Amino acid sequence: MDDALPTSAIDSPAEDLVLCSELPPQMERFPRFRYMGSKFRLLQWISDTVGPLPFDSAIDAFSGSGVVSYWLKSMGKQVVANDSLSFPNILVSATVANNSTRLDDGDLERLLSAKAKRERERFVQTTFAGIFYSAADLEFIDDLWCGIRTLDDESKRSVAIAALLRSCIKRQPRGLFTVAGDPERYKDGRRDLRLSIRDHFVEQVSIYNQAVFDNGRPNKATMGSALELDPDCDLAYFDPPYVPRSDDNCYVKRYHFLEGLSRYWEGMEIMEDSKVKKLRKPFTPFSYRRTAEDAFDQLFRHFADSIQVLSYSSNAYPDLETLVGLMRKYKPSVEVVERSHRYHFGTHQAAKRNVVREYLIIGGS
Repeated sequence: MDDALPTSAIDSPAEDLVLCSELPPQMERFPRFRYMGSKFRLLQWISDTVGPLPFDSAIDAFSGSGVVSYWLKSMGKQVVANDSLSFPNILVSATVANNSTRLDDGDLERLLSAKAKRERERFVQTTFAGIFYSAADLEFIDDLWCGIRTLDDESKRSVAIAALLRSCIKRQPRGLFTVAGDPERYKDGRRDLRLSIRDHFVEQVSIYNQAVFDNGRPNKATMGSALELDPDCDLAYFDPPYVPRSDDNCYVKRYHFLEGLSRYWEGMEIMEDSKVKKLRKPFTPFSYRRTAEDAFDQLFRHFADSIQVLSYSSNAYPDLETLVGLMRKYKPSVEVVERSHRYHFGTHQAAKRNVVREYLIIGGS
C-alpha cells in the first residue's frame, strides 16, 4: 500500500494545500506528506463516518502522516497523536501538539546561515554521499541541523525538522528511500526535482507556519507502543501497519532516511552492509502473521472503554471476519463501513493489487 507515486506528485506549493471544501477549512493548510498507506484521499469518507460519533477526545494511535490527527484537531477535539517511529512524531509535534509556535524571519535566517564545523556535524555528507542527493543538498542538510540544534524552543525545532523532512521527501523522485540514485538524473520536468533542498526548506517553513493553529485544547504528540498509551479517551482511532497479503509493509525500509534525519541518527543503528544505509527494523507485533491476531486482541482490550475505529484493508491479514470477532469480545456493537479505494503505487491499469476494499470497523457500546 504505497501512496507515493511519482507521476502523481503534486508540483505546486499552493495546490499542495488544497483538499476538500466539505472538510473543516483548516484542512486546506495541512502539509500533505507522501506516505505509504496515507489516509489523505480517504479523509472525506472518514470524516463522514467518524465525525458524527459522540466523542470529545481522541487518540490516533498510529498517526503516520498525521492527516487524521490534524483533522481531529480541526474538528475541535482534544487529540493525542502517537506513533512508534520518530519522524511521524515530529510531523504531529509540529502541527497537532503545537498550537501557536512558528519560525519567524530571524529563526529562518539563523537556520540558513548555520555551518557544520566539526567532523561529527558532517554525518550526512559522509554517510550518504552519492546515494540520494547531490553533494550540495547533503551539505545543506548537515549545516541546517547545526542551526536546528541552536533553537531553544522544542516546538520551533519540530517545525524546522518537519519542514526539512517534507523537503527531502519532495526531492526524492518516488518519495521512497529504497534505491540509491541522485535525483539529478531524473529529467521529467517536475518542479519538486528542480528545486534544491534549501529552496524546498524555505517554502516548507512557510507552509508549516501556516499549518499551525490553536483549537483551544491541550493536544499531545507521543512516541511509543499503542499498547502502552493511556487509554483514557472517548474515541481511539487505529491505522496500524498490518500484514499485507504480498510484499511487505516495512515503513523503516521505505523511509529510513527520514527516520534517521528526524533525530540526526542519534541512538539509531545503521545497517552498514546495505547500499542505502538502512536502519535496523524495529519489531512491531502488528506486522507478522504469528503475532498480529494477538496484537489486535490486546489493542481492542486496552481501549475497551473507548469507541474504537479501525481503518483496515481487504488486502491485509487478519481478515475482516477475524477482526470483527476480536473487537466483539470487548465492544457489544460492531459496525463495518466499506468502500473501494485505489492505492497509488502502480502506474498502469494492470496493477490490480492496488484496488482494495477499505473498511472502517467501528466498535461502540
